[in-house]
Amino acid sequence: MITQKFPFLLPVRIAQRKMFFYVGMRLDGRTYAKTMGAVRLPHRVFSADSPLYNADTGFDMVYQENKVFNLRLVAKKLDGLLIRPGETFSFWRAAQKADKHTPYKDGLVLKNGKLCISGAGGLCQMSNLLFWVFLHSPLTIVERHTHRTKGFPVPGTSLEGVDATISEGWLDLKMKNETDTTFQIGIAFDDENITGSIYADRPLSGVYEIDGRNLTYFRQNGAVYQEISIWRRKVDIKSNETLAESLLYTNRSTIGYQLPDDTIIEERGTDI
Repeated sequence: MITQKFPFLLPVRIAQRKMFFYVGMRLDGRTYAKTMGAVRLPHRVFSADSPLYNADTGFDMVYQENKVFNLRLVAKKLDGLLIRPGETFSFWRAAQKADKHTPYKDGLVLKNGKLCISGAGGLCQMSNLLFWVFLHSPLTIVERHTHRTKGFPVPGTSLEGVDATISEGWLDLKMKNETDTTFQIGIAFDDENITGSIYADRPLSGVYEIDGRNLTYFRQNGAVYQEISIWRRKVDIKSNETLAESLLYTNRSTIGYQLPDDTIIEERGTDI
């Protein structure tokens, strides 16, 4: 790549990429969510917590403090955002220029399965949390990306295969509202957790459950992969009967850590 031979051109390339990234959204025919609601919509659909601090990264805790600073900064652009019928939520369209007046701080980011320090580090925690919340609603996935390499196991309270990595100018999280209900994002903080919520302007007929199925590990071309299918089930609130069920996506990522000795790993030759 030309930027590898001439590193001084990298900022120009990044700025160019971001410009085309946002111009593309202006021209793609979608209506993007941008209206902030002055008050919370009356019906809470789903909420989830995510711990703010991780003391086991191997890096100085200052980067955890910086991450929390970045999360609070971007939350100002997300908390209260309405997603009206026909509108599409874009993480970057909503969060664009959150750092216009107050710059992001250096935090930890996951690159190729390894933690490293970068500006605006930690924002993936917000996109991961929002994606998990969105899955518990009828919003439709438009764009979502997994981390290509998993550098460590997911926490015991998390579901394998559910994440949404982001990179401004390259990777976005987009969800479309194809219903006749208006939804609203809620973000709150306490001393230990960030809470993501989604609200609606009317009660829904069902609740949504997320299930990971057919978790497998396999070795191919010398690398070990994890594969899992993510399903969403709509359950009637009153009868508890399943109203609908669908496969959302199948997630595949490279494993960059040592699996337990009793893990079954299939051999799949040399082709993916």
